[in-house]
Amino acid sequence: MRSENLFKRQFNEFLRHVQSVGHGHALGSEREIGRILGTSRTTVRKCLAAATESGLLSKDRIVRRPAEPSELYTEAETIPPTLMVERAFLTWILQSDSGPGQAINALQLARQLGVSTTTIREFLQSFRHFGLMEREAGGKWVFRGMTLEFANELSDIREIFEMRSVMRFAELDDGDPSWNELRRLRSEHLELLETIETDYHRFSLLDEQLHRLINSASSNRFVTEFYHVISLIFFYHYQWNKKDERSRNEAAVYQHLAYIDAIMSKDQGKIAQTCTAHLSEARRTLLASIDRETPNENSNAMQ
Repeated sequence: MRSENLFKRQFNEFLRHVQSVGHGHALGSEREIGRILGTSRTTVRKCLAAATESGLLSKDRIVRRPAEPSELYTEAETIPPTLMVERAFLTWILQSDSGPGQAINALQLARQLGVSTTTIREFLQSFRHFGLMEREAGGKWVFRGMTLEFANELSDIREIFEMRSVMRFAELDDGDPSWNELRRLRSEHLELLETIETDYHRFSLLDEQLHRLINSASSNRFVTEFYHVISLIFFYHYQWNKKDERSRNEAAVYQHLAYIDAIMSKDQGKIAQTCTAHLSEARRTLLASIDRETPNENSNAMQ
């Protein structure tokens, strides 16, 4: 499953690369394609074979036609199992209006998400290391929340990681698939503004996708490993505060658009300015949310 999802994700990136090369033009060597996509030559060969068989490419790697949208694998098919669990878990926290003191049953959560209990326990264990989760008898876990000190420390690390990552992002080659993904996210932000009155909850996913994309440019294993903790805290934790949620999300959409435009300009001064402004606002919102946290003993625990 894991290897299949990885290949499907890489094949989607390959198709986007083919689109950027354009009809009638030749792709480069296997080595060059692998460098652009950040993948192995073995994977490149599998992608080339599949594209040639479908008629997208000629045998000498000339682009014969545009790729059809139906040829792309769906997001559900390309998401790594660990990321799938993370998103499902975080979405549950947000939609169930859970908070500190929330009880979580790992066995039931595994059944609900359709994954192994080992995957769930590894996921929860990673938060236990930071004191965010506590394991109790009977396989139950409890989300403990944060202190102001923890939130400030996490904000410090996030700002260091993201500033470095976004500057690296701006240095990516114009043909890198990340630019297409950034343009797609920009379009989705604009679409959300048109229906923000009713669809403001959709901002959470866009928020997670944008910052994950930016941080992926760091190519730093420690940033990647720490990122799911940042996701939980910044993209869901502070949203337990439902007051002015729609207006806060709308303002954040405009911040994202300014941030994206700065990245696309590749102007380091603009990037630093918009990155600092956006992350400072995220810190302020997070700290404000902690002031209203209280144990949620009467909520519907996942147990």
